[in-house]
Parts: sequence; C-alpha cells; structure tokens
Amino acid sequence: MKDRYLSHDWFPAPIPSNVEFGERCWIYSSYAFLHFRSRQRVGLRMGHDVGVYIGGMFEVGPEGAVEVGDFTALVGPIINTNGTVKIGNYVFIAHEVVIADHFAAVPPDNTVPGWPAGSIVVGDNTWIGARAILLSGARIGEGAIVGAGAVVDFEVEPFTVVAGSPAKVVRRLR
Repeated sequence: MKDRYLSHDWFPAPIPSNVEFGERCWIYSSYAFLHFRSRQRVGLRMGHDVGVYIGGMFEVGPEGAVEVGDFTALVGPIINTNGTVKIGNYVFIAHEVVIADHFAAVPPDNTVPGWPAGSIVVGDNTWIGARAILLSGARIGEGAIVGAGAVVDFEVEPFTVVAGSPAKVVRRLR
C-alpha cells in the first residue's frame, strides 16, 4: 500500500496504514498519530464527515483500537488506550478532553508492563465538555452531556447531564 499523506499537512509523516476514514473527513495533521502504535488490522476507523481538529491525538497501544461514528467533531481530545474506545454518531468532544484507560500517559513505545486493556464508550448524540476526563469503564449513554472538567469512570444513563470531579448526575433531560 502506498503511503498516504494529507495535502495540507505541515508534519512530514504518512497516515498509518491501519487507519480508515470515510468520505469528507478532516484530520488537521498526521501529527495526531505521533504515538499511534496499534497493531490491529484496523487501529482507527472513522465514519464519514468526521473532523479531527488541532490538538487531537491518538495515543493507541499495540492492542488498542478506536472507532468514531459519522458526523462527529473531535476538537482536540487526547485518546489514550490499549483497549477499545467507541465514539458514536453526532458526537461533539470539546477541547482538551482526555479519554484514557490508564492512569498515566504511555511512553512512545507503549511498553508499560501490565497495561490494562480497558473499554470506553461514548454513545450517539452526546456532548463532552472541555477538559472532561473519561476513564476506563466510562459508558456515556445516548443524548448525555458531560460537563466541562468532569471526571467519569462509570455508566452515564441516556439523556443525563453529569458534572464535577468526580462526576455526579445534575439533571435528567427526559
């Protein structure tokens, strides 16, 4: 397979070969994959009309895989996993959100002994506020809102607003 480069990119690196993206996707730079080490057949799959904007990073370990649905905006999150992260359709993830299944950032070679393979799910039609942190075990239900700076490591019911550190339910939308 021929290396794929972004025509607008300032960073001289190809997109990893196990990254798939749908029609009309926007990725600000291949720099987003600086610490992408997934050895999965598909380490990242993005649907159509997805935007990955400045500051977005995919720090994916050898066993990790990330899936992003259609019509989703990733405005500078850091996704750090050696497990799975699934982000639904019509999702907005704001600036500096951290989605991580481990307590610390992973070294560039991703060789942390005993690094667990966690799972994080962000359902359809959700909003994740700036600087929120989603940890292993976070399951954000459809239509939920996670407030800015919230820390979540549990299941958030659909159409629920959570905020705080640690996050607590502050409102039900239905």
